[in-house]
Amino acid sequence: MRPSLLRVIPRGPTLLALGVLLGLAFPALADLARPLMPMTIFLIVLGTLLRIDSQAVIAALRRPSLSLLLPAIVMVACPVLVGAAGYGLNLAPEITLAIVLAVSAPPSSGTAAVARMLGLDGAVPLVVTVLSMVLAPITVPLLASWFGGLEISSLELALRLALLIGSAEGVALLARRQAASMLAAHGEVVDGIIVMALLVFAVATMAGIRAQIAADVQAALLCLGLAFACNLGLQATGVLLLPGNLGQRLTVGLILGNRNVGLVWSALGTAASPRIALYFAAAQFPIYLLPRLIETLIGQDTGKAKL
Repeated sequence: MRPSLLRVIPRGPTLLALGVLLGLAFPALADLARPLMPMTIFLIVLGTLLRIDSQAVIAALRRPSLSLLLPAIVMVACPVLVGAAGYGLNLAPEITLAIVLAVSAPPSSGTAAVARMLGLDGAVPLVVTVLSMVLAPITVPLLASWFGGLEISSLELALRLALLIGSAEGVALLARRQAASMLAAHGEVVDGIIVMALLVFAVATMAGIRAQIAADVQAALLCLGLAFACNLGLQATGVLLLPGNLGQRLTVGLILGNRNVGLVWSALGTAASPRIALYFAAAQFPIYLLPRLIETLIGQDTGKAKL
């Protein structure tokens, strides 16, 4: 099993790109995977927590740019920015709320694994993701309440997020206490499990989406266009405005753009309206397709450097 899992890691960006396309092309497969969505979210969050290096966390906590500034940008500044942009563009309030909710989610729990697949530093997204998950039960409900329109109270949403994240943290803490050396020696296996969970999640998010597209093509195209524009805009912000070399800036771009929308989606449950669910599904396309593009760009850049 281990060699098989290790083989998927270098192919991770391609596999993730195929996931959403498979779910869209084969609705029956997406419907079959849909009940697995909560479990995949749990595995993805758990896998991220299992990959934490306590020394890296301690070092990050001593750097205000990582422990305070970047999580604040990720969890507060970015959602407020896209919400203001939504109002400025006169988007429908429900669409604006969907975008805010998607961007208020912590960085995707697979971002650290994806960064390692791309040859980037996985430590920074790992630390920022964990710190952002700690903030999520506070910031997500507040932002949802501020932009309004959900059929769920802020307190209930906070409790659901705390339960989802806290249960994974509890299992991770127990596992690290009992098998810390094993986890350190087999970190790539954990990455492989995260990739497979991301793949199943990507397929599951497409359940019912083909029917929604057929029912309202214009709304689906709007959601898809906005999802790509939002993700690319946030990634470009990280790459162009924040300091560091190209690899560091690309890593920050991934942190800002790729969010664990599934975590918020799972916490909302039936409180997510069909239009919000449509946007959440559309948001998966840039999350899973853009790493493949970044991989290509990095490969070209490396090739030019060798010449």
